[in-house]
Amino acid sequence: MSAEQNKALVRKFFEEVWSKGNVAVVDELLAPDFVDRSLLPGQGPSREGYKRSITEFRAAFSFAELTIEDQIAEGDMVVTKFSTRCIHRGEFLDVPPSGEEATYSSIRIHRIVGGKVTDE
Repeated sequence: MSAEQNKALVRKFFEEVWSKGNVAVVDELLAPDFVDRSLLPGQGPSREGYKRSITEFRAAFSFAELTIEDQIAEGDMVVTKFSTRCIHRGEFLDVPPSGEEATYSSIRIHRIVGGKVTDE
């Protein structure tokens, strides 16, 4: 895949999975042997563990906005700088809901092989 195709795949991943909470597309976008390298406490590194963490995170935080600020692709790697604006509505990592809105910034690196994300 080209660098632009890889970036489009990662943008789709952010939009469908994180913005919309569409966990059903995880199997379409992540390779069966996907490895998550940014684990939350108690989370497994597999695709199934990733689905669980998305579900738990989205149960605790309602997303108001996810903005991709920059993307760089080279070879099979895509680096994405993004920010999310969300509201803390449920318990997360033993922290009770605050009801507060906050903006978080992050950088994620994805490896793409054969049209699927293999690593994050």
